[in-house]
Formats: sequence, structure tokens, C-alpha cells
Amino acid sequence: MSTGVGVSSCCLSGKVQEGKPAGRVQTIGGLQTYVAEPSTNSPAKSIVFIVDIFGWEFPNVRLLADNYAKAGFTAYIPDVHNGDSLPIEFLQDVEPPLPVRENLTLVQKTAATAKVGATLGPWLLRHREAVSKPIIDGFIREVRKIPGTDHVGAIGFCWGGRYAILAAHETDPALKLDAAYACHPSMVAVPGDFEGVKQPLSLACGSKDSLLDEKTVGQIKEVLEKNGGASEVEVYEGQVHGFALRGDWQNEKDKQAMDQAEKQGIKWFEKYLA
Repeated sequence: MSTGVGVSSCCLSGKVQEGKPAGRVQTIGGLQTYVAEPSTNSPAKSIVFIVDIFGWEFPNVRLLADNYAKAGFTAYIPDVHNGDSLPIEFLQDVEPPLPVRENLTLVQKTAATAKVGATLGPWLLRHREAVSKPIIDGFIREVRKIPGTDHVGAIGFCWGGRYAILAAHETDPALKLDAAYACHPSMVAVPGDFEGVKQPLSLACGSKDSLLDEKTVGQIKEVLEKNGGASEVEVYEGQVHGFALRGDWQNEKDKQAMDQAEKQGIKWFEKYLA
């Protein structure tokens, strides 16, 4: 068994998208939640967004939820960190964009790694699986109870990607998903986290993801194929960890990858939340 190394400095890099989210905030299951609704206002096809370390207020994830709403889904972004997400400033202050990072000296890289470790270590301890999974499971349970909800999916990013995968293990009708989508998940155990997948699962990975190398992605594909359930694994050439949510919108290649990853998820949910 190989185990993901955790959350790297790549998780702390990226771009903040411009734009004003159009949804609203309400409390669901005791958690503050951003809600983006389709024009029909129907929760029949609902998607739970399981955030990365930057949390539910990060503009990029809210704007993406708005796009899913435009595609006909009700999108929920719960504050599963209970007000303890990492600040957006880390996107630029802790780790520079990829072109700059590639030119850092060994001393600079070592210093950056130490700073990231000092920040993430305590945070990951506070939000370990024993704490976070019950919160996420409880929220999915609450969404299932919302009148008019027929099908529920989950999409996760980085830290949240693993929890979308774990949620796809469930068979309990009160908790189970109809489909899951994980974008560049971190801290995954291979094969362990994938052997238990029972529901349709789609993955989006970058070919330059420091947390999921080509060999590991190949192992994941083999495990999912052996499971025999509905699954797909798409690899985006030249993309780093976090690309689907925090890529550079001013870079045409990165923008195309983000757009395609969004389409991948929408297509997956249109198929399995119908």
C-alpha cells in the first residue's frame, strides 16, 4: 500500500478568481452554508462541495458552485472547517506561482517547505479524519432530508477530494451519494481509499501533481477497474495540484484545463444524478 504524503506547498499556491458570487448563505445542519440554486429553484439534483484548506468562503469555489447551479444543480458549500480554514493570503505569501517556484534555489525551497509544514501540521491535526468525516457525513445526511431532493452528489478539491472519495463508499440510504467527483485529491491511501468505492466516481488529476504521480494514478485506475463500478480518471497534461480550482485564468492552457474539469464534473453528475 502506498500512502499520499499529505498536503504539499502546491496546495497553497494559485490564483483568486475575480467575480461576485450570486448565491446566499444559510445554516444547514448547524453549518454555515453557501447555497447556489438553479433557475428552477429545485433541489432535485443537489451537489455538496467539499472544500480545500481555504474553505467555504474562498471566491473560486463559490463562483464554481454558481456555474453548477446554472447547469441545473443546487450546490451547497458547507463550512466543514467550522471557521478554521486557512487564510486566502497563503495563496501568494507562502508559495509563489509555478514558474517562479521552479526557479527557486534549494535553500529557498527548504525554507518554504519548513514554513508550509509549520502551518499545515497543526491544521491537519485539528481537521483529521476522525473529526472531519462525521461533520461531512452529517451534512450529507441533512441534505438528503431537504424536501424535493432526489439525488445527491459530492465534489471535493484537494483536502476535500479525499472526503468525496470516502463518501462514495457509503451504501446507507441516509448517507450515500449517487455520484462523486474528486479533483486532485490529497492524502489518499492507495489502494485503501479506492477499494471501498461503491458509487460512481470521477477523478481529475494533473500530470504534474506532486501528490499523485503517474505511477500512483495508474494504480488508482487499476483498483477502480477491479472494483467493476462506474469510474473514470482524467489526467490533465501539464497541470499541477489544485489546477481545477486555483489555476491561472490569464493563462490560456490553465484556463482550458479548468473549464474542461468543470465540464467533466457537470457531465458526470448529469449522467448519475438524473
